[in-house]
Amino acid sequence: MQFQDYYKTLGVARDASADEIKKAYRRKAREFHPDRNTAAGAEDEFKRVQEAYEVLKDPEKRRAYDQLGANWKAGQQFRPPPGWQDFAGGRGGMGGGMGGDGLGGFSEFFQTLFGGGFGGAAGGVGGQRDPFSAFGAGGFDGGGFENFGAGGQQDIEAQISLEEAYAGTTRELARPGASTLKVKIPAGSTDGTRMRVRAGGQNIVLTVRIAPHPQYTLEGRDVSLELPLAPWEAALGARVQVPTLGGPIDMKIPAGSQSGQRLRLKGRGLPAREAGASSGDQYLRLQLRYPTPLSEEQQALLQQWADSAEDYDPRAR
Repeated sequence: MQFQDYYKTLGVARDASADEIKKAYRRKAREFHPDRNTAAGAEDEFKRVQEAYEVLKDPEKRRAYDQLGANWKAGQQFRPPPGWQDFAGGRGGMGGGMGGDGLGGFSEFFQTLFGGGFGGAAGGVGGQRDPFSAFGAGGFDGGGFENFGAGGQQDIEAQISLEEAYAGTTRELARPGASTLKVKIPAGSTDGTRMRVRAGGQNIVLTVRIAPHPQYTLEGRDVSLELPLAPWEAALGARVQVPTLGGPIDMKIPAGSQSGQRLRLKGRGLPAREAGASSGDQYLRLQLRYPTPLSEEQQALLQQWADSAEDYDPRAR
């Protein structure tokens, strides 16, 4: 089994802050996401980035991983030190084995450390293999609450993408010795949504977790997105194409817009699940971007602008 250097994968220092780790993840995920990058090896790198973030975003997993020391290098043969299982919480106690976004499982290194002890199997409730791991992320529509009877209960966390949370998704769950069970996560499910179903004589409680997105930030049902603008678009106003979870739309940028200003697209967040409830909104944070390097003509034009506004002080209060 090869050691995975998660800090190197994300390109951050070992003492990086949680915010630095999140920013590095978003940058790397955007670069290697299979929907954006079809180069050979991009999908595998995307999986490694997902795995690294799964560990380093979690204070407990990161603390346990750091105990391995800084002397290991990526690719070296590795075995957990004696006593690791007890230190790391044992049998998937820190929630291992559930990561990914449907593109495949995590490495043997991750599974061994966080996914069920030294056996390398994916961790589940009570040390059992997670029954959802065969098909990535799944969920239930919340039906059958009235039939939720006595018996053993299995708690499962499933990670889905933001796009799946927006549109809803259906999976088939393979049950040993039984027919497959078709399950779904309804459109508009939010992070932390709990759903129940009774299947095969067992009560299952599913908690939905929405994976971090390379572009969007999620807060409840609202999503936020940074929107780059050229300085003349912000100063003069413009119509630009803006990505949303429901597809790109044309939006008018008001003249005189400022960097850091927030604009709202009403109802463009996660949809409501209940009748009469409100859908979330999408917020755009404007970011001015200048062409680099500037040509001599562009520099001259900017200098003319500066000369014509010599009395303007952007730092005056």
